[in-house]
Amino acid sequence: MPAPALPAAQTAVPGTAAHAFLTGIDAANLPRHAPLVVATRDGLVESVHYGSAIATAADGSILATAGDPLAPFYPRSSLKPLQAVAMVRAGLNLPADLLALAAASHSGGAKHRGGTQRILAMHGLAVGDLENSTDLPYGTGEREDWLRTGFRATQLTQNCSGKHAAMAATCVINGWPVKGYLDPSHPLQQLIAATVTELTGEEAFARSTDGCGTPLFALTLRGMARAFGAIAAAATAVTIVSTSDDGGTAPLLAEAAVGLAMRQHPDMVAGDRRDVTDLMRLLPGSVAKDGFEGVQLVGLPDGRAVAVKISDGGDRARMPATVHVLESLGVDIAPIASIGTVPVLGGGHKVGLLRPTDFLPALTLSAPVNEAL
Repeated sequence: MPAPALPAAQTAVPGTAAHAFLTGIDAANLPRHAPLVVATRDGLVESVHYGSAIATAADGSILATAGDPLAPFYPRSSLKPLQAVAMVRAGLNLPADLLALAAASHSGGAKHRGGTQRILAMHGLAVGDLENSTDLPYGTGEREDWLRTGFRATQLTQNCSGKHAAMAATCVINGWPVKGYLDPSHPLQQLIAATVTELTGEEAFARSTDGCGTPLFALTLRGMARAFGAIAAAATAVTIVSTSDDGGTAPLLAEAAVGLAMRQHPDMVAGDRRDVTDLMRLLPGSVAKDGFEGVQLVGLPDGRAVAVKISDGGDRARMPATVHVLESLGVDIAPIASIGTVPVLGGGHKVGLLRPTDFLPALTLSAPVNEAL
C-alpha cells in the first residue's frame, strides 16, 4: 500500500502550525501540543510537559496521534541516521561500529573519540579536516573524566564528530572537496537533502543550521516516523533473509546497513548510561535516536515507528512519552519500564514520579486514523 498523501509542505495556510512556523510567533497559531508527561510530588502535579507524538504503521499510515504531529519542527540529531543513509548510498563503506558512530550523538568516551579517528585515518584525513563545532564530551561521566585530565572542548569530543568524520570521508570517496563540506550547495549536502526528502516523503518546510554546523531541515513527526520505520524494516528484512534456511542473501540497502549497525552497536550511537542505548539493547530489533530540544524517534522491527517532540525542549520528558506510545502499540515495555517513569525525590527519597499522562486513548489504536487529522 502506498504511503498516504502528505500535506503541501510550503503552503503556510493562515491559522496552521506551518504558518506560525514560517511567518513568526503568534499565540493563536502555535502548534497544538497536548500534555504528555507530568511530574508529581506527593500526589500534586508539580510540572507538565506538553508535546506531540505519532505512531505510524509499516506503510506510513497513522496509527495514533497526540497533539499536533503535522506541525513543522527541527528533528535535530534524530536526522543523523537519514544522513548516514545518504552517505552509504554515496559509497561510504565502514565497519558496523563506525557506521553506527556516523549516526551517533556519542558521549565522547575513548571508544567514540578513537572511532572518529579511525574513520579519518582510513580516508587519509585528520582532525583538522573536521568542520563541526567544539564541545566537551556529552556524557556526564565522560565529561568529568575529560575535565579531570585538564582537557578542553574540542571538535573530536563534540557529540557529532563521528558524523562529521563520515561526511569528510564520503567527500574523499567521491572526489568532492572536503573543505566546505557543510555548505548547503556542496554535493554531499545536496545528496543528503534529497535523501531526507525521499525517506520522509516531505519537502522541508524551512532550513537552518544545526548546532554542529550541518544543514537542518524542518519536517513533521509523521515524516520522521516514516523514515525510521523504513530503516528498521529494511534491517529486519536483511536479518531474516541472512538467517533463512535456504541460505539466501539480499542486497544490503543503505537503510538496512545503517539500521543493522545501530542495532549491533547501540553503545556507539549514544553511550553507556544513555537511555537511547538502553532502549536498543532492551528492545531487540529497535532503531532509536534522540535529538536536542526533546526529540525521540524509534523504529520497530516490523516497520512501525514512534516519533515524539516535547514542546519546551526539555529532555526528561522525551523517553517517558515515547515508552507510553510503545506500550499503546502493544510492545512489551517491561524491559524498559525504568526509563518510562522516573522517580521524583525529596530528601533523597521517592515522593513522586515523572510519568506520562493517558494521552493515547485505546480507541485511537484500533485502526489507522483519518489522514486529514
